[in-house]
Amino acid sequence: MTAMGVAPGAIKTLFSDEVIAARIDQLAGDIAATKLEDLIVVAVLKGSFIFAADLIRALHRHGLTPEIDFIYLASYDGERISRGQVRVLRDVESDIEGRNIVIVDDIFDSGRTLAFAKASLVKRGAARVLTCVLVDKQVPRAAPIVPDFIGFSCPPVFVVGYGMDLHNRYRELPFIGELAAG
Repeated sequence: MTAMGVAPGAIKTLFSDEVIAARIDQLAGDIAATKLEDLIVVAVLKGSFIFAADLIRALHRHGLTPEIDFIYLASYDGERISRGQVRVLRDVESDIEGRNIVIVDDIFDSGRTLAFAKASLVKRGAARVLTCVLVDKQVPRAAPIVPDFIGFSCPPVFVVGYGMDLHNRYRELPFIGELAAG
């Protein structure tokens, strides 16, 4: 057992780095096909930082030159289950009025974080706000929102890797894996 209570080898690969790379290229193509002009990509920190970095490079390969900004939202506070309340720890700094935005998030489960981010940016005058999530965890939703772009569907398990974590561990994994209960 490790200090985090997880036995070595207790992470089962769900999506390999090769599969993730191919899917991100497809997502970038889908986003490029929307022909959004004056685009800002807003990455939701911390979990989406690796996904967002790879996605914006893929967007560049598809001919887009988006501005990049970040929003840091918290709803888990290191736990495996959302606390049910979203807090803004760092807000978008760009002037978004009249701009097109794609929010990039790592995981879609309760929907609270994505709904909160979208509502906040719409309220601030964004022309259009689309959402892109890497992982759509198949669980009941607490907020009425459906992502515009989805990387992968996954079962209702706790996932780590590719930026997603448990107590800031496992973010460095190049794949997305299921973390054993522990």
